[in-house]
Amino acid sequence: MIDKTAIIDSSAKISNNVKIGAYSIIGPDVEIGENTNIQNHVSITGNTKIGNNNKIYPFASIGNDPQDLKFKGEKTRLEIGNNNLLREYVTINPGTKGGGGLTKIGNDCLFMVSSHIAHDCIVGNNVILANNVPLGGHAQIGDDVIIGGNSAVQQFTRIGKSAMIGGMCGVVRDVIPYGIAHGNRSILQGINVIGLRRKNVANKLIIELTDAYKEIFKNENFSTNLENLSIKFKEAILVKDIIKFLTEDKKRPICSPFSK
Repeated sequence: MIDKTAIIDSSAKISNNVKIGAYSIIGPDVEIGENTNIQNHVSITGNTKIGNNNKIYPFASIGNDPQDLKFKGEKTRLEIGNNNLLREYVTINPGTKGGGGLTKIGNDCLFMVSSHIAHDCIVGNNVILANNVPLGGHAQIGDDVIIGGNSAVQQFTRIGKSAMIGGMCGVVRDVIPYGIAHGNRSILQGINVIGLRRKNVANKLIIELTDAYKEIFKNENFSTNLENLSIKFKEAILVKDIIKFLTEDKKRPICSPFSK
């Protein structure tokens, strides 16, 4: 059902069974997938593609211009997957020419009230951003990440899959997969064991991961520690994810137990 007060551009592509509430505005280059529920007073504009079964709550602003002074109106994209919940006042910006031109959101995410996803961010599946969490431009957030309320992620920062960030934390360093970090400025506290158990990860794999973590971060020379890691750990499936994350190109330092 589309409310009679909604304003929908004639060239927008609206799929079957889409609900659009009162006073919502849909722009010309927008595509909305089946069974998506857009409540009242929502603005969706720009070159924006939204998948199926999403629910977007009042006063969300999706696809408007990036908050980047270098943006000069070039045509860039925003892609949002399926089964996401975008709560009140969520804002998501498209990409910029200098950042690859694409902001991309996966599936089954929950973005709570007033969370913000800036230009050129890549967000995976099953991600939870609690209230008032902003992601700076170019941030990369892996699958199954949880970020606590009022935390802020600095631009270009990476957070590996299944990591957990505590509330009111400034994330200024890359956080390893399966890590848990909190503090005024992010400090690595250990492995997100509870999160892994909730995902029914085998206890043997969790033990391997926690033992490897102790070796990698036993002192501040974790690059050397990584090189000297035993073959047993280097071949462990979860540890491989951390090794890959630590050795990939990065623009930010690594969050560690020794971060200041």
